[in-house]
Amino acid sequence: MILELAILNIKPGLSADFEKAFSEAQKIISSMGGYISHQLKKCIEEADKYLLIVNWKTLEAHTEGFRNSAEYQKWKELLHHFYEPFPTVEHYIEV
Repeated sequence: MILELAILNIKPGLSADFEKAFSEAQKIISSMGGYISHQLKKCIEEADKYLLIVNWKTLEAHTEGFRNSAEYQKWKELLHHFYEPFPTVEHYIEV
């Protein structure tokens, strides 16, 4: 299993709109091959900051399957305009 981790900094004042868009976008990611689960956490200390955690069966399920899909284009349309700066996405394995 691969853990995808992204810190999402949302443009000030747009958190409610982001959360609404994410509620739609999560339907997309959860339907993808190789998807296991996800969580979106809101930061307590910093407004407009979130942590996205996604579990995938393989790295390729995320980097190739999801990112190269037509569904990813809809994901981008729903969410990417909220980010500032654009998040760095990292992948982790259990040790």
